[in-house]
Amino acid sequence: MPRGGANRLPLAVPKEYFELRRGGLKGAAAARRVGVSTSAGSLWFIKAGRMLLPDRPVDDRYLTQDDRIAIAEGLRASRTAAVIAEEIGKHRSTVYREISRGRGGPEGAYNPWWSHNQAILRRRRPKPEKLRVNAELRAFINDKLGQRWSPQQITRHLARNRPGKPTMNACPETIYRALYSGLLDKRTARLRTRRTRRKKQRRGIPSKNAIPNMRPVHTRPREAEGRQWAGHWEGDLIVGKGQGSAIGTLVDRATRYVRLIHLPGGWKAPQVRDALVEQTGTWPASLRRTLTWDQGRELYYHEEIEDLTGFRIYFCDPHSPWQRGTNENTNGLLREYFPKGTSLAHYTLRDLTQVEQQLNERPRRVLGDRTPAEAMRPWSRDLAYR
Repeated sequence: MPRGGANRLPLAVPKEYFELRRGGLKGAAAARRVGVSTSAGSLWFIKAGRMLLPDRPVDDRYLTQDDRIAIAEGLRASRTAAVIAEEIGKHRSTVYREISRGRGGPEGAYNPWWSHNQAILRRRRPKPEKLRVNAELRAFINDKLGQRWSPQQITRHLARNRPGKPTMNACPETIYRALYSGLLDKRTARLRTRRTRRKKQRRGIPSKNAIPNMRPVHTRPREAEGRQWAGHWEGDLIVGKGQGSAIGTLVDRATRYVRLIHLPGGWKAPQVRDALVEQTGTWPASLRRTLTWDQGRELYYHEEIEDLTGFRIYFCDPHSPWQRGTNENTNGLLREYFPKGTSLAHYTLRDLTQVEQQLNERPRRVLGDRTPAEAMRPWSRDLAYR
C-alpha cells in the first residue's frame, strides 16, 4: 500500500472493492482480494454512505458509476470540468453540477461512490410531495401567492433567504403542481393569470394536422409586393363567440377591395374549401392571382383550392400577422359590424353583401380618397356586386 494509506491508492482499487461487495463478497474478503486492510475497506464503505443498486435501468444520458469515477480521477489530476466532460462525452454543465453535488459528502471532497448512491436515492419513486409534508413551506407559499407573487419569484426568494435548507426550497414546477392539484388554498393561492389548470404544451412535438406542402410568403412574386396589380389577396377568418361561427375575409392588396366569405356550414377545413371555391371560382382569372393566409388549419386543403380556383396560395410565418397587414387592418374595420364576443351564425349572405358594399364605397386615404370600388373598376366590374 502506498505511503499515506488507502486514500492514495488508484481509484481502480476501491472500484474493484465495491464491485466485489456488490457481487456478494463480505467486506473482509473483498479487502483482502484488492490488497487493503479490512478497516480500509470499511472506511470506504462508510464514506460511501451505503451501497445501493438502481431499482430500474438507467438511461445512457445519465452519469454512470464509471463516469463518476472518471470525474474523480480527473479532479485528482487537476483537470478542469470542461476537459473531464469532453473525456466522458457529457456536457460541461452536467459535470459542474455533479462535482458540486458530490462534494456534499462526509469529508467535503468529491466521492464518486457517495455521489452515485445519492443519485440512486434521488431517482427512487414515488417520492412524498414536499409541500404536502412541509406545512411551514406550504403556508409560506400560500401567503406569497396571495400577495400576487409568481412561482418564479417565490423560488428565487427562498433560494436567496433560505440557503442550505433544501426542505425550505421549492422549484416553480413544484408550486405549479401543488396549485393545479388543489394542495394549496384555492381561496388565496392563485396565479396572476387566474389559470387553474395546466395549459397543454406541444413543444418539439410535430403536429399530426400540420398543413402539408405550404408555400412560404417569402416566395410570393414581386408583383404582389408592389401593390400595382389587382388580384393579389390576403385572407383570414373572423371568429364568433365560443369559436362556433366564422366569416371569411378577403382583401385585395392593391385596391383594398373587400369580399366576405359566407360560412353557414362551419369553418373547418372542408367547409372553408367549399366556400372559397364556390364564392371565388367565378371571378375573372386576372383577379385570382395569389392568396396569402396565415397558418390556420382551415386551409388544410389549400392544394385543392388552388386546383379548383386558380389561386396561388402562400402562407405567412407563424405569429407574423404583419405579413398580411392589409387584411389585419380590414378585420379591425369589420369588427365594427361583427363585434367580438358575439355569434356570427345569424348573418346571411345578404348581410355580408351589405357590409362589403359599405366598406368598398367608403373613401380611403391610402387610395387618394378614392373608394376601393373605384380602384377596382379598371380591373373588373364583375366584383362590384354579387
